Amino acid sequence: MNNIEQLEAIQDIRKMMNRSVRFLSLSGLSGVFAGIYALIAGFIVYTYTKGILLWDTYSFKDIKFFVVLGTVTLILAISTAFLLTRRKAKREGVRLWDESAKNALINLLIPLIVGGILCIALLSQGLNGLLAPTTLIFYGLSLVNASRYTFSTIRQLGMIEIVLGLLNSFFIGFGLVFWVVGFGIFHIIYGIYMYYKYDRA
Repeated sequence: MNNIEQLEAIQDIRKMMNRSVRFLSLSGLSGVFAGIYALIAGFIVYTYTKGILLWDTYSFKDIKFFVVLGTVTLILAISTAFLLTRRKAKREGVRLWDESAKNALINLLIPLIVGGILCIALLSQGLNGLLAPTTLIFYGLSLVNASRYTFSTIRQLGMIEIVLGLLNSFFIGFGLVFWVVGFGIFHIIYGIYMYYKYDRA
């Protein structure tokens, strides 16, 4: 076995070990679609509120509409991510649900569930202005948490979401702007980056 064959064998072993601990079937296109859904939802909210961005001015009925719209957007994003990821896993000949996928999902869900419960508490207390920064921060934490079991790029996106959430906490009332930037624009940017770096390769 010459040096080139040895190097290829080492690279193959490294890939196998990496796949055993990391979920690498996540599709970059799922991030793009999630961002597009978020931009559409942001446009709907902007139209619904007639351009009034201050959350303090919204009634409970308005917030309820936003929550329903956000839930629908989340379901669409998750469904699209599942379909695209399943297609990628099938194309690569790997299992979609394994130990690495389970670890990634668990670590993703823990901060999301905690953040969701906190948002319900904030909503019940009428602290509507804190909903946007809270969702951004806990979503960012969930990405950072899950990045140990999937692409490291996810960690960078998570840190950006956390920073946006913290900035939003200093500008209460402009949640829609930060939401569109965090969930929309940055999702599309990172989705395109991941697609060209991992999916096409």
